[in-house]
Amino acid sequence: MNDSTTTNPARLALSTGEIFDGRAFGASVDAQGEVVFNTAMSGYEESMTDPSYMGQILVQTAAMIGNTGMNERDMESRRIQISGLVIHEHVDAHSNYRASASLHKAMEQSGIPGICGVDTRAITSLLRSQGVVQGILSTDAKVSDAELFQRAQSLQSMAGSVFGEEASTCTESQWEQSSTQWNHLQGVDESDRVPVGVIDCGIKENILRCLVDVGCKPIVFPMTTEASEMKQQLLDGTISGLFLSNGPGDPGAMTDLIEKVRELLLDPDLQRFPFFGICLGHQILSLAHGASTFKLKFGHRGINHPILETKTGKVSISSQNHGFAVDPSTCEPNGLTITHRHLNDDTVAGIEARGGLVAGMQFHPEASPGPHDTSGFFVRFSEAVRSVFGTTSC
Repeated sequence: MNDSTTTNPARLALSTGEIFDGRAFGASVDAQGEVVFNTAMSGYEESMTDPSYMGQILVQTAAMIGNTGMNERDMESRRIQISGLVIHEHVDAHSNYRASASLHKAMEQSGIPGICGVDTRAITSLLRSQGVVQGILSTDAKVSDAELFQRAQSLQSMAGSVFGEEASTCTESQWEQSSTQWNHLQGVDESDRVPVGVIDCGIKENILRCLVDVGCKPIVFPMTTEASEMKQQLLDGTISGLFLSNGPGDPGAMTDLIEKVRELLLDPDLQRFPFFGICLGHQILSLAHGASTFKLKFGHRGINHPILETKTGKVSISSQNHGFAVDPSTCEPNGLTITHRHLNDDTVAGIEARGGLVAGMQFHPEASPGPHDTSGFFVRFSEAVRSVFGTTSC
């Protein structure tokens, strides 16, 4: 620990009764939420700014966090989305030519507290054995341990929670920026780009960049957009397919969105249009078909998750961030084919229907956890859109 800003005490209180003492950094405020862990050794900024972490206190299992500071380029949204951050060693003397602020300063300015100097291995082990729990991260030395424990016990579980409208955009907009990591259509003429609708449930911006990379022109819709409006834009050619984004909360509680998507999927006038989804979007597509979801014991959060493509036997390494999964027993009876399985616990990692025009991935193909194993999902979407409308495939 080499940061003079982390001398004040902080505590993490879990609803199971454990209290972890450490030092505070970031904002001097209290935070509450579901306590989850991420197994990635890098990419802490991307995780912190991912809207899927809304309402959660994030434990990083990597031993040292803050080395590269924070920068605008690696943010997955316009602000830090986590409720609080739990780490072992905090590094404030960051070293990265792109950094615009230290981790401490960025969190302080965003009103997000952090705790360091705790045994994150012990916390992770607890969460793996008992499952994710609710927690309070406090920098207030006047509050007793007993009071923090009571506050943690009173918190609502993530099950049944809905954050989508808070995480979603408020206005329809067009996205223009491409990715700098990979580009399948470099130099593509603007007139050749296919406009597609993206339902924003708390989207990671790199999903939009990757869609641009494969020749799409994303039109981003608020999650509250009516099904009739999206149908009209599909039929009049304003958009040529729908893409459902990732996002926070319990997918089964998002009944309004499920009904909208079900209405669009069942509409006889829209059967030729592709409907793709990532993470929460994958779950919403499954629920709209009649499948069900359930809460995982401790979720999948990291950049090292192996997935199996059931048809080919190909194994890929994926990035994942989700606490709910699709019930496999409800897929086939509702017309869904399971295309991918998580090799650690055999949970559903991918589905499709309607000959591949409907497809969902539980993992994050835009995240590029080292290799670009799963980035072809965006190419599939672009090809599906282009083949439907007779344009040149990428």
